[in-house]
Amino acid sequence: MFSAAVEMLLHIAYREAVSRRHTTLTLEHLLYVLTHDLEGERILAACGADLPRLRRELDAFLQSSVEQFPRGMEKEPEQTRAFRRVLQTAVLHVQSAGKPEVNAGDLVAAMLQQTNAYACQLLEAQSVTRLDVLNYISHGVAKVPVPPQPAEEGRRRPQVQPGEGQQAGRDPLASYTINLTDRARTGALDPLIGRAVELQRTMEILCRRRKNNPVFVGDAGVGKTALAEGLAVRLLEPDVPSILAGAEIFSLDTAALLAGTRFRGDFEERFKAVLVALKNRRLPILFIDEIHATIGAGATTGGTMDLATLIKPVLTAGELRVVGSTTFEEFKQIEKDRALARRLQKVVVEEPSVDETIRILQGLRVRYEEHHQVEYSDAAIEVSAKLAKRFLRDYRLPDSAIDILDEAGAMLRLQASAPADAVAIAVGDAPETALPRPAVTPVEIERVVGRMARIPDKQATASDKERLRTLEESLRRVVFGQDDAVHIVTQAIKRSRAGLSQPDRPAGCFLFTGP
Repeated sequence: MFSAAVEMLLHIAYREAVSRRHTTLTLEHLLYVLTHDLEGERILAACGADLPRLRRELDAFLQSSVEQFPRGMEKEPEQTRAFRRVLQTAVLHVQSAGKPEVNAGDLVAAMLQQTNAYACQLLEAQSVTRLDVLNYISHGVAKVPVPPQPAEEGRRRPQVQPGEGQQAGRDPLASYTINLTDRARTGALDPLIGRAVELQRTMEILCRRRKNNPVFVGDAGVGKTALAEGLAVRLLEPDVPSILAGAEIFSLDTAALLAGTRFRGDFEERFKAVLVALKNRRLPILFIDEIHATIGAGATTGGTMDLATLIKPVLTAGELRVVGSTTFEEFKQIEKDRALARRLQKVVVEEPSVDETIRILQGLRVRYEEHHQVEYSDAAIEVSAKLAKRFLRDYRLPDSAIDILDEAGAMLRLQASAPADAVAIAVGDAPETALPRPAVTPVEIERVVGRMARIPDKQATASDKERLRTLEESLRRVVFGQDDAVHIVTQAIKRSRAGLSQPDRPAGCFLFTGP
């Protein structure tokens, strides 16, 4: 019922939501993709839409108004009711009109029926109506003059990327990659703390003659992307090995590479343009985050040509070094493609210990203090690492501890902003100079952990000495006549808290029997 082009649009909209870690797939994602699709651009322009302005407003909305999953949480976004209604309305419209399949214009027309949606309101604000869309897709009557389109159906689609004013002749590296070396040179990347062994092995693999393609494999949140960014910083240092001196790291933007690839061959053409541009550089290194997503990326309906197939010859020749990252679970998907797996060198990135996490947080402290205009005490940093390990078991260090610090800083800044503003207005000073920076203490950290783990604040504490001392008496006040059982359970808990148990095993296993 949906045309191949619409199926591709829906897939790209889904990938756009995933790349932004959004919890829902909305009409705004779909309209954002339509503004970068050749057919969607033509329809919207013919109906009087201001495409650059529409892209900016949609991008701003998606950045600020759509709920996000926490970092490290890998879940799929759910379709909103408005999104599902648009698909259903488009199908019903096509069936009633006797058309064989849903096209981009049918989606736009159905979208304009959802008057409560922000996407519809944006179009209406630019005087784009459903009647304008139907007149154009049914009779070819444009509301405003549009430039003529080539009549050849099999023509190539011009390489248009998300963003205003991007033309087909633009540098493919600027359109489809992010230069991590430039960001490291300007200080935009966070410093890499620790990981000396993994970084050294990565550089050794990059110096190999063949199969010089490391891939970071580890759980979500252990710092795989940070390791790639740390590599970019390391390559700028004066004592870098001569064989890697002057190397540049480019991070591939797979979503941008896929966006708008409507016609067969568009994706291959874009990726080959990226490869040609990289080969013109002296020592290029291509970083592919979530490298398992390359399997199937860009494949057309019924076809087998995907990004993984295109990149295999490059990996074999050794002319271009590729660095990837993925999780243990997703690496199994790569191992199914033996030809791809044997060209990659596995670098395992383990979860850091609590002490290592504390050192990482101390290295990042300045960045978060400058952002939130607060100060983090040493005790707060230590408590955040310990509580993250203890209570946020579904997440991995250091990402979970960084999230705690970040949220605690945001919470304290919001609490302090109102009185600071009032004092500043009274004395005529700026808020930054009116009062000293508030300090994040273990109390704020425990409060944040309690909210994140959904446990009472008094239970989310780093020290349990007082509670353990009175634990047996507390249990006997609520459990009567079972002193022996209470004593055994209490002893097991105290033994575990004393460090005489294995951290990956439960404190005790009990079987309570009786009438």
